[in-house]
Amino acid sequence: MKSAVVIGSGFGGLALAIRLQAAGIKTTIIEARDKPGGRAYYWERDGFIFDGGPTVITDPPCLTQLWALTGHDMADDVELMPVMPFYRLNWADGTNFDYSNDDAKLRAEIEKLNPEDVAGYAKFLEYSAGVHDEGYVKLGTKAFLDFASMIKAAPALAKYQAWRSVYSMVSSFVKNEKLREALSFHTLLVGGNPMKTSAIYALIHKLEKDGGVWFAKGGTNRLIAAMVTQFERIGGTLILGDPVERIETQGERTTGIVTQSGFRVECDAVATNGDIMHSYRDLLGHHPRGTKAAASLSRKKFSPSLFVVHFGIKGTWPGIPHHMILFGPRYKGLLDDIYTHGVLPQDFSLYLHHPTVSDPSMAPEGCSTFYALAPVAHQGKLPIDWEEMGPVFEKRILDEVGRRLIPDIHDRIVTKFHYTPADFGTDLNAHLGSAFSLEPILTQSAWFRVHNRDDVLSNLYFVGAGTHPGAGIPGVVGSAKATAELMIQDLKH
Repeated sequence: MKSAVVIGSGFGGLALAIRLQAAGIKTTIIEARDKPGGRAYYWERDGFIFDGGPTVITDPPCLTQLWALTGHDMADDVELMPVMPFYRLNWADGTNFDYSNDDAKLRAEIEKLNPEDVAGYAKFLEYSAGVHDEGYVKLGTKAFLDFASMIKAAPALAKYQAWRSVYSMVSSFVKNEKLREALSFHTLLVGGNPMKTSAIYALIHKLEKDGGVWFAKGGTNRLIAAMVTQFERIGGTLILGDPVERIETQGERTTGIVTQSGFRVECDAVATNGDIMHSYRDLLGHHPRGTKAAASLSRKKFSPSLFVVHFGIKGTWPGIPHHMILFGPRYKGLLDDIYTHGVLPQDFSLYLHHPTVSDPSMAPEGCSTFYALAPVAHQGKLPIDWEEMGPVFEKRILDEVGRRLIPDIHDRIVTKFHYTPADFGTDLNAHLGSAFSLEPILTQSAWFRVHNRDDVLSNLYFVGAGTHPGAGIPGVVGSAKATAELMIQDLKH
């Protein structure tokens, strides 16, 4: 029986391991932390459950497939609940825009902003459907291993003007500035700047429209737990709390891994769901391929990081929906500060997550769980001391949530903590503390990302945000499908 090791148990690593194990390849996942999930880690404090992220689940079929491979049903292990509206977008002047796939309601929301944009939105939707078909359905789960595969995809990319940014493409359809922000902010959920990210990413709009936006009852951590259940049920092995220190090699092949505790696993193939720079520079630093690939990666652009304030408060807030975007006074200027200038601005846009409005069990009775997330520059651009700055920035964020939604927020707080770019670096070995790996710009997409199978070490594979197609749950689960196809093919020969 062929065997494989998967390093890291994020969504990508778990999805890959399930596919390999289901195909009859003896698979072991090695996870550095005490809980599985990677970025989807969670904390329990004072009776509150705090999800690290990602908290927006789209395209459930990409997940249900992982159970169907072995004739099981995902619904037996986790309950997905629909979220409606998908997001409430709120601007500093008090304007609200409820964003959903309810056509009549969405049309009314657009008319409220600008009646003339209703027709333009319909055209944008048509465009989004086209790029969804080309970029997600046809290419999202296919590995780009050579430049020829990129050339083949080029006519479709050209047809949809992939060189333009999402914001520029949206602006060609609608005139209202708030609506332009409402239809372009999605790229931030995968680490991309709406002003720079390829217009191909407008496919996210279609993905949400068709498949809805979902939440796992009990939190994203319950979806991770369900994936672990499915993996172990079909014979997979998960080892927690023992970081991989080295990928062993012989010539131009990997032979296994060694962990911090000295545990050694020999296998026929190694796949890493770890950070791409960490995987090459640290785990393969002893091999010329590791040093060369790390040097090349160091010249690439990495996505920003995040600053997240988790807080549990007294009281329930039926008027605050599950997902909110609180836009600040600036859009492009703020994005420039984060992506280009690397400064910590005085203003910010926030993503507010309020899971207890859907599932009160995530907080003690009569209380609510929240997190407020602000994108911030990664540590390569903004090398500040977060130990010192963290509490200051946390207070600013809570003040803003108080000003806009919960006036006496500070008096209601039962428990709180924050998570900084430095934590991404320490807990997840994330290069520069980046929250989404490589920035999703056109020159770092498809063939230009880290390949699903290494070019030199013939049985080393990659899965997760740093490889094709990129970050976000559908992205990394799609990368697992592409990588599994390669591995199964290679290992069966």
